[in-house]
Amino acid sequence: MKTSVKAAGFAALFVSLSLCATSVQARDTTHYFPIHEALEEARAQGLDTDIRLYFGNQKHPPVRSTIYTGITSNKKTSSANKTDQAACNRAMQSALIALQQAARNRGGNAVINIASYYNRRVYRSNSQFECHSGNIMSGVVLRGDIVRLR
Repeated sequence: MKTSVKAAGFAALFVSLSLCATSVQARDTTHYFPIHEALEEARAQGLDTDIRLYFGNQKHPPVRSTIYTGITSNKKTSSANKTDQAACNRAMQSALIALQQAARNRGGNAVINIASYYNRRVYRSNSQFECHSGNIMSGVVLRGDIVRLR
C-alpha cells in the first residue's frame, strides 16, 4: 500500500515537472526595427561621426580603396527590464561601435554595404535592421565592408 502511494506521488510529481518544463521554452523572436532610431540613440550616446556608416545600397562617395570585405560584428545585450526594441537598439549601437572601431584600426573612414547577418543569413535594407530577442538576451549581427572613401 505504501509503495503504491509513493509511486502515485512520484508519478504526479513527474507529470507536474514535465508540464513546467514544456511551459518554459526558449524564445527567439525576430524583429525588424528602424535603423534611424538606433542611430539617433547611438549618436546621443557618443557614436563617432568620423567613420561613416552606409546601410544596404545607400549612396556614398566613390571608394578610393577597399580595405576589408565582410567584416562582422555580433553583439548581444541583456533584455532584462527592457522592451525588445530598447534591447535591440542597444545591441545595434554596440555592433555599430564595433564596426567603426574595426574601420579605425584598419585605416578606413567608412563602412559600406552594412547588412544584418543573423545566422549567416543576409538581410539587406537601407531602413531596417534585424534583431533576435529571447527571454534574457537580444542580439544583432552586422556585416559590411571597410573602405577608404574620397
